Amino acid sequence: MRFRPLVALFLLAGPFGAHATDLVVSAAASLTDAFQAVGQSYEARRPGVHVVFNFAASDVLLRQIVNGAPADVFASADQTAMDKAVAAKAVEPATRRDFARNQLVLIVPKDARVAVSSLDDLKAEAVKRVAYGDPASVPAGRYAKAGLESAGLWDAVSVKGVLAQNVRQALDYVSRGEVDAGLVFATDAAIMRGRVNVVAVVPTPKPVTYPIAVVAHAVQAQEAVTFQAFVQSAEGRKILAGFGFQAP
Repeated sequence: MRFRPLVALFLLAGPFGAHATDLVVSAAASLTDAFQAVGQSYEARRPGVHVVFNFAASDVLLRQIVNGAPADVFASADQTAMDKAVAAKAVEPATRRDFARNQLVLIVPKDARVAVSSLDDLKAEAVKRVAYGDPASVPAGRYAKAGLESAGLWDAVSVKGVLAQNVRQALDYVSRGEVDAGLVFATDAAIMRGRVNVVAVVPTPKPVTYPIAVVAHAVQAQEAVTFQAFVQSAEGRKILAGFGFQAP
């Protein structure tokens, strides 16, 4: 698969836009590894089609799309971001589908200096910094806030919060030992098993589900529909399962 950052795509495209066979997929940061694998399999079955990924926090991707950035497919890490996309008429509502499910987990550095084994431990004075995505723009952060509120811990933990621009940044903070604990998706924690420990699954009021839809101004609308179908196919779900994603 030919993977190129979206900025590089703009530069290479010049005044004539993306190549006719470039399919631009804007996807949540937590999908990075899984969707790159999906893209490789998709390209193998669609000769001449090149999947160009743009990974970031879901709300950031949506702002880009609303502002006219090229995109054919939008895959977000929560329903809130996709609801906003529908309200902004940034996607085709009839194409919206849930394609994966995840879990929120509490993680600590592998060589943690502070004992944390549950959400309640985050109240301890010894715990100084807790990383999670910014709830204003990051789905994992919204799930974290909701989970902490449900447990009656938001006020105590939010004052220790280190806000990340996306879930992968929160994971990095924990893996480098820059914080005492963090709240990320289970699939993100899995890619750094050697550097972080999962100490608890965090219940969330709403399930962690991922929706996907075709962008309203998609240049490759039909190819976008085909890609979306592949993601939801048995083969696509098998690939996603290999990265820890569950069926919706």
